[in-house]
Amino acid sequence: MVQLRSRLVAADNTGARDLEVITVLGGYKKHYARIGDIVKVVVKAAIPHASVKKSEMHHAVIIRSRKETRRADGTYIRFDDNAAVIVDLKSKDPKGTRIFGPVARELKARGYSKLISLAPEVL
Repeated sequence: MVQLRSRLVAADNTGARDLEVITVLGGYKKHYARIGDIVKVVVKAAIPHASVKKSEMHHAVIIRSRKETRRADGTYIRFDDNAAVIVDLKSKDPKGTRIFGPVARELKARGYSKLISLAPEVL
């Protein structure tokens, strides 16, 4: 579960390295984000001369979470880190051209087929 002020790893090549959650989108009582949820983030660390800069606000989708997620067949999936990919809010397409690390299969059902196609591994 990712919540307000959670730190996330940026798993794309936009230039962001560290992200901090400032809002969980999806209703005024929504406090926690899970895999596939959109959050508003601020870039806390970025590489120089990249497409995103430090202290810029963007929307990101959670692709990995330390908190386990239960699947319909009864199995659970859990990752080693909390990671997100910066996306365009309207089209749900990533702003970067590459995604690093594995992503969960649940993203396809939430409409992120472009993220699935760019990922090196789908678990």
